[in-house]
Amino acid sequence: MYTTIRYEVKDGVGIATINRPEALNALNSTVIEDLSALVNEIENDKALRGLIITGEGRSFVAGADIAEQCPLDLAGGRTWGRRGSALFRKIELLEIPTIAAVNGFALGGGCELAMACDIILASEKAKFGQPEVSLGITPGFSGTQRLARRIGAARAKELIFSGKMIKADEAKEVGLVNAVHAPEALLDAAMEMAQSFAKNAPIAVKYSKACIDRGLQMDLDSGIAMENELFAMCFGTEDQKEGMTAFLEKRPAQFKNK
Repeated sequence: MYTTIRYEVKDGVGIATINRPEALNALNSTVIEDLSALVNEIENDKALRGLIITGEGRSFVAGADIAEQCPLDLAGGRTWGRRGSALFRKIELLEIPTIAAVNGFALGGGCELAMACDIILASEKAKFGQPEVSLGITPGFSGTQRLARRIGAARAKELIFSGKMIKADEAKEVGLVNAVHAPEALLDAAMEMAQSFAKNAPIAVKYSKACIDRGLQMDLDSGIAMENELFAMCFGTEDQKEGMTAFLEKRPAQFKNK
């Protein structure tokens, strides 16, 4: 169905592998189209409980395709940037938890794709960076915004102004990456984490994600008010009744996403 992406669902978790290894999985128009179509599919899959995004071969995504960007003029650059940013925002706004399993290079658009996910897990071989200034451009798929929000403005400026790459251990140290794993253990670790999310009440997980993401854009009092409302809404679900009843009866809960 997709030209540049392999997609499968395993135990309620989607696994999307960007499959353009001959170009280090660089983002060209076809990859962006495939990812957009996949996100639309995922949005409509009410049985899905999580999504893992990874790359084929030795790269996660080694940036956007330079050959496609090189001839762009001002209008073309604006369209290209808006297209990528809109896609990554759609990924960020998915109601289910998303995990980037970064197996290799995550540079430019690849780092930006990883940051659009809720969690970033890295292989020991992974490398991260926003090298766009060495090409005469700024990060274009929201990198200046998400990197600063993840690791703080000063560190983000250092990485973006220098264009340097950092290894997985440094990425973890600065707070970009949640955990670092041996290459052969990365996908299993991502699946284990996704399953730890998926076993819980889907509506409660969805509301918790919304509370965190939306709350970070609000003042504290507004964020607390939103959390109180979503907390209350949980009590109108079957899953709340099942979860608390199962706890009292000392048995595993059987959630139905209702």
